[in-house]
Amino acid sequence: MSGSDESSLVSIVAKQLKESAEIKLQLINQAPVIVQIAKVWADALQSGGKVLFCGNGGSAADSQHLAAELVGRFQGERRALSAIALTTDTSILTAVANDYGFQQVFERQVIAHGRPGDVLVGISTSGQSENVIRAVKKAKELGLIAVAFTGSRGKLRELADYAVIVPSISTPRIQEAHIATGHIICELVDCLLDGGA
Repeated sequence: MSGSDESSLVSIVAKQLKESAEIKLQLINQAPVIVQIAKVWADALQSGGKVLFCGNGGSAADSQHLAAELVGRFQGERRALSAIALTTDTSILTAVANDYGFQQVFERQVIAHGRPGDVLVGISTSGQSENVIRAVKKAKELGLIAVAFTGSRGKLRELADYAVIVPSISTPRIQEAHIATGHIICELVDCLLDGGA
């Protein structure tokens, strides 16, 4: 590889890291809603409820990642918290997709697992994922609190009770901001529960 090729690749790295950092810094404006979401999660978990997560692709991975932070631990020791990623059971996903259609793969699980006072976190970079939108609508109908992690477009943000809206239309940048926000919320939940929930 020539020196000029390497310097052009280094420039790409620097550009992407700067862009990612700048988008995350813009989320400081949403700190109040992020705190409100942490309180909603903590209240549900404190009262014996659960947090459900759903999303597609990278957002499915984020769903599993954040559920694991609650069930396992985030940074400090505490009791296991009740969280379910609705993206993980291939038998449920394929049975529901086959029998009802892929648009219902999360909605059906919300009906099965969701109870009033629980929280559903719908993650969609486009804000247009039909299966996530349907899950959020069903959650609200059943008395769950609906949280959206999304980007600057789509209707998901308008449907949720609380929304983290990443000011970008770039899928990777939105995903990076979603997991950073999710980690912050997990830390706040630990603070709110004071390790003794």
